[in-house]
Amino acid sequence: MGLFSFSKKSRESRVNWINIESVEALNEAITNTEGKSGLFFKHSTRCNISSMALNGFESQWEENEKCDLYFIDLIRHRDVSNALSVITSVEHQSPQVILIKDKKAVYNSSHNGISASAIKNLI
Repeated sequence: MGLFSFSKKSRESRVNWINIESVEALNEAITNTEGKSGLFFKHSTRCNISSMALNGFESQWEENEKCDLYFIDLIRHRDVSNALSVITSVEHQSPQVILIKDKKAVYNSSHNGISASAIKNLI
């Protein structure tokens, strides 16, 4: 994916996440939403609610070639989370998903409102 490498999330997951670890990688990922959706999941590894939302999403999600899934660890990469909030004009929440199409946020939700089926309907 260009100049900046994305790595897979280290914990076991049945979802094919792309881990975003820098603002440069975030900008590249947003650029990649031209003609394709990108779902950004902001996760706090210190929060049980965030873990429940992530597990719930992963159990409902079915891979979709029309949408790349990006994972942001808020504890390790708060600068990336902050940059995403500024770029999308979506106020920070944790946990939170932001769906971007053609470089624009078209959907966001947080906490128990995170729904894989709602996102699939928008893609």
